[in-house]
Amino acid sequence: MSVYRSNRHIYVQLIDDTQSQTLVALSTGDKNFDDSELNGKCEQAKKIGLLIAAKAKAAGIDRVVFDRGGYLYHGRVKALSDGAREGGLEF
Repeated sequence: MSVYRSNRHIYVQLIDDTQSQTLVALSTGDKNFDDSELNGKCEQAKKIGLLIAAKAKAAGIDRVVFDRGGYLYHGRVKALSDGAREGGLEF
């Protein structure tokens, strides 16, 4: 599970390193992501975590290795991982 954070959006991908391909990807910039009732970027990141966990479960993925991409583990990165854990992913 690889995370990229920009000033405006947060992106997350589930990557299979052995085959070098992306299995599932999601971001706050996607057209189908609805953030109208969310207040702030941390709440958006937590919702992305919950959604990526649901997509991973649908793809048959239960365990991931969390790659925070060099970002400190607080704020939006922590909110994303908390949401993914609540959704059922194991790190």
